Amino acid sequence: MASGIKDKVAILGMGCSKFGERWDASAEDLMVEAYNEAMTDAGIQPSQLGAAFFSTHMDDVGVGRGGTPMSIALRLPNIGVTRVENFCAGGTEAVRAAVYAVAAGACDIAIALGVEKLKDTGYGGLPTATVGTYIPQWYPNAVAPANFAQLASAYRSKHQVDAQLLKRAIAHVSVKSHANGAKNPKAHFRSPVSEEQVLRAPIIAEPLGLYDCAGVSDGAAAVIVTTQEIARSLGKKDLITFKALQIAVSNGWEMQSNEWDGSYLHTTRIAAKKAYAEAGIEDPRKELSMTEVHDCFSITELVTMEDLGLSKEGGGVKDVLDGVFDAEGALPCQIDGGLKCFGHPIGASGIRMLYEMYLQLQGRADARQLANPKLGLTHNLGGQPSQNVSAISIIGRADA
Repeated sequence: MASGIKDKVAILGMGCSKFGERWDASAEDLMVEAYNEAMTDAGIQPSQLGAAFFSTHMDDVGVGRGGTPMSIALRLPNIGVTRVENFCAGGTEAVRAAVYAVAAGACDIAIALGVEKLKDTGYGGLPTATVGTYIPQWYPNAVAPANFAQLASAYRSKHQVDAQLLKRAIAHVSVKSHANGAKNPKAHFRSPVSEEQVLRAPIIAEPLGLYDCAGVSDGAAAVIVTTQEIARSLGKKDLITFKALQIAVSNGWEMQSNEWDGSYLHTTRIAAKKAYAEAGIEDPRKELSMTEVHDCFSITELVTMEDLGLSKEGGGVKDVLDGVFDAEGALPCQIDGGLKCFGHPIGASGIRMLYEMYLQLQGRADARQLANPKLGLTHNLGGQPSQNVSAISIIGRADA
C-alpha cells in the first residue's frame, strides 16, 4: 500500500535567476544562473547528479525540444535528462519527477529545472486574436484574462458579492503582493502600488484591471533533491523536506456537465485534499505558516484561498480585506511578490514558488523573512478554470 513521500526526500539546494525582461540573457544563460546558485547551495559536484528533469513550455525559443538543451547548457555528465510539460504547472511536475526518482531509490540526487524566455515569443498576455507572433491561440475564442474574468463573475454571482466590494478585495491582493515584491531583488516588478492606482487602472477584462494581471517575464529556477540520509552525510543540517506532492488534472467534467458553476477550481480542491492527507495536515489554516499560490490574476489567488480550505467558501473576500494573507497577517501569501511581481515564465514558476518557501524555512529571506515558519505550501495551476491541472507541494522542516 502506497504511503506517500512525506519526509522521504530533502531539498539539498535551490537557485533562482533574476526574473524580468531579460533581453541580456538567453534561455541557456538563465538556466546557468539558476543552476550555479543551486549547485553552490547544495555543495556538490555535477558528477554527483543522477537524473535531471527539465520544464519548459514553448517548443523552441533558444532551447529546442527534449532534454538535451538543459544537458548541453549545463554540461551535465551524460545523465538522463527528461523534458516534462503540464501547461503552467510544468515546473511543479518537474519537481514531482525528481522527488519521485529519489523516493523510489532510482537515483541518489536529482535536479529539476524550469526556464522560459516568454518575452521572446511576442506574447503580450492581452486579449487579442492570438497570443503573439510565435504560436497560434491554444483555445479559440478565449484568452487568459477573459477566462479568469469569468471566474470572478461566477464567484460574485454565486456568493452574491457586491461588485465594488469584490473589486476592492481583488485590488487588495494586488497591493499586498506589490508591497512584498518591492522587497525582493529577484522580482520583475518592485514598485509598491496603492489601492487607488489599482482601481483606476485600465480594464483588461472586467473586472480585472492592469494591476490585477501577472506580467510577462523571463526566468529560471532549479531545485536539487536527495534523501535525508545523504543530505546529512554531506554535512547538511536543519533539513527542509517534502511533506506532500500532489497533482490533479481535469477530466472534462467541468465543461461537460451542469454541476460545475464556474466559481472555483475543482482540481485545486482535489489536489489540496490529497496533499493534506499525505502531509498529515488536519487544519491547514492553523498548521500552514505561509503559501505561494498561482496568482496569474488576483482573483485567482482569492478563489484559491477557498479551494485550499484556508478561507470558508464565500469567505475569501472578507479574509483578504481583513489582511489575513498580508505579510503581517495570520497566513501570509505571496511573501515574495508572487506571479503578480515575478511574472509567469511558464516552465519556471512552480519551482520559483518553492524557492521562496525554501528560503523562508531556512531563515534566508532577508527583508521578507517571516517569524519562525514551519510549513509552506505552493499551488501551481495550469490551463484555464474550466479545464486545468493543479499541482500542490508542501515542504517544511524535517522535524515539523
